[in-house]
Amino acid sequence: MEKYVVGVDVGGTTVKMGIFTIDGELLSKWEIPTRTEENGKYILGDIADSVENVCKEKEIAKDEIKGIGVGVPGPVNRDGVVTVCVNLGWGYTEIEKDLQALTGLNVKAGNDANVAALGEVWRGAAQGAQDAVMVTLGTGVGGGIVIGGKIVAGAKGFAGEIGHLGVNPHEKESCNCGKKGCLEQYASATGIVRMTKQYLSDDSIESSLRQLENVTAKDIFDAAKAGDEAASVMVDKLCKILASALGKIALIVDPEVFIIGGGVSRAGKILIDGIATEFPNHVFGAAKENNFVLATLGNDAGIYGAAKLVV
Repeated sequence: MEKYVVGVDVGGTTVKMGIFTIDGELLSKWEIPTRTEENGKYILGDIADSVENVCKEKEIAKDEIKGIGVGVPGPVNRDGVVTVCVNLGWGYTEIEKDLQALTGLNVKAGNDANVAALGEVWRGAAQGAQDAVMVTLGTGVGGGIVIGGKIVAGAKGFAGEIGHLGVNPHEKESCNCGKKGCLEQYASATGIVRMTKQYLSDDSIESSLRQLENVTAKDIFDAAKAGDEAASVMVDKLCKILASALGKIALIVDPEVFIIGGGVSRAGKILIDGIATEFPNHVFGAAKENNFVLATLGNDAGIYGAAKLVV
């Protein structure tokens, strides 16, 4: 009787949801606001109500649904418990148990970055791979690890925090996590802008970027593509830092493929080629034979991966 599965991606602003077939065909998707007031106490109830309403509209019976998968912006331990999720206002939350009580359906939960990686492996850029690592380059740097087709979450749900790998022991400024020299401080959209501003503080360096009032990561990549030497130096530096970090991961995890996602990944070929060129300098032997691909599911990766948690 079980024909469908529901995928839920809980963000700080909206909750994205989708109904899938067991085989991974997306039949319907929608969003609701994330109500974070009063420590996010309404979020799970809103999800339960919304899923019930949409299933009624689609004439999908409860016994036809295998379960609900949920991705949340925080660590989820092996028992389906979130110890803290700042963006949602949650403290200790038994997300699987609580949502199951509200819906009467089987519930599986995971960290949103890990879940997005699983989505890309299931129906995205890394279809067919069993071992993959996803790196999301946005305002921050996130990551997800899939081994043997399953998410590696770790004992406390902190596995895959790639953005907080230490890459520069000499960094003086603190990362948002409190440490210094994290990958996120260089490879995120804000990171490459920060590096570029530091580089251009030398007035002798010429660049078309000086004509812009507020430089963005996209501006830097566009300028590099257009032949701007200073922008090219910054893109090269970013790719070297990323390749070094991914090389360390490869020597531990040995993935078939690295998936690059997030807003910065829209730079496309210049980013992938830069990482792939530098990567062999940080590994050895068969580890040099790795693939780097751009994520393809975009904002839907989370709901795909959440659905796959249940499947």
